[in-house]
Amino acid sequence: MILDAHGHLGPWPDFLIPDKTAEGMVELMDRIGIDAIGISHLLGVGLSAEEGNRLAFEAAARHPGRIGVWQVYNPHQRNRLTTEGVWGVKVHPDVHQCRLDDRRYDPVWELGLPVLAHGQTDSPWSDPEQFTTVARRHPHVPLLLGHAGLWPYGFARAAELIHGHPNLYLEICGSKMTGRWIAKLAGLAGADRVVYGSDSCFLDLRVGFGRVALAPLSDADRALIQGGNLARVLKGRLA
Repeated sequence: MILDAHGHLGPWPDFLIPDKTAEGMVELMDRIGIDAIGISHLLGVGLSAEEGNRLAFEAAARHPGRIGVWQVYNPHQRNRLTTEGVWGVKVHPDVHQCRLDDRRYDPVWELGLPVLAHGQTDSPWSDPEQFTTVARRHPHVPLLLGHAGLWPYGFARAAELIHGHPNLYLEICGSKMTGRWIAKLAGLAGADRVVYGSDSCFLDLRVGFGRVALAPLSDADRALIQGGNLARVLKGRLA
């Protein structure tokens, strides 16, 4: 099973997105062999977490088993969250300008669901060091470090930081990621701690998938990264 951990639907004001629809995404998934993708709606990341989450649930209902929902939590709006019918929670400290280790995110960690968080090396809001703080406070919460820190100069540091925190994973989407870096991260952190994501529809799903499909990995490590690790994190939440 091939699972994409990091997807989006909808528009973003300063980014060209040729196809913002769930239907277009699923059609492309069918063409390249991706079984399911977890999405957060960009309206939820931006103006309204409640409305964006509603649209995400509608898309998932139209495509059962193919689209999973990362419900967005905005610490300023303090929107409602659910434990039912979701893959977990999505937080974006940089957009919301609230540090990942800020106590305003406590309602997220208290749910115990998997969490996908934007990560950005040297950001005051989401530097990978903050992920280790959260991982220590909440060892029962599986936490995906989005983009593996985003910038290539921080990839190796992010891989080193997750050592000693078994609930921390590197999610590898981003325009700066390469197949060689994916293989290097698997060597530094362990292939069982690396999770494939594409950042579609922000970024081209085909390019994101191609990086891991063609990375210099063993078949066993590729299978873990392409879906095995995320399936373990999600447990019974895939359906």
